[in-house]
Amino acid sequence: MSPSSSARAVLGGLAAVHLWWGSWAYVAPADFFARFPGFGHRWTAAYPPYNEHLIADLGATFLTLGVLLAIAAAVADRRVTRVVLTGVVLFSALHLVFHSRHAGLLGGSEWVLSLVTLVLGVLVPGALLGVTWTRRFSTDS
Repeated sequence: MSPSSSARAVLGGLAAVHLWWGSWAYVAPADFFARFPGFGHRWTAAYPPYNEHLIADLGATFLTLGVLLAIAAAVADRRVTRVVLTGVVLFSALHLVFHSRHAGLLGGSEWVLSLVTLVLGVLVPGALLGVTWTRRFSTDS
């Protein structure tokens, strides 16, 4: 039995976000650095100096995670999903740890808002990973 449609939708949504960020950072690293996450916020720019190589590598990382998440959604296998989500949770947790220790040039509510989004980046795939251990997700191995 495959994952529930809601679990596959969450995997697909996570894939879309990672592919969006990854494409932006890889194709236009200077723009990503200056404007991420957008909507009037500029969180990446708060960690100068700009380095095209590092931003493009970040984009490659997000693209890789996005493709893996899309594969997990498409193949609908609990084992594949666990491996992919474990990688996403590990990356996201390490990312959160760095930013919880380093505010860069962010202050007050901007730093807190950035941390909230990073916490969600751990909790959402982490919760889905937890669901993979229940019968509601799948009955495969």
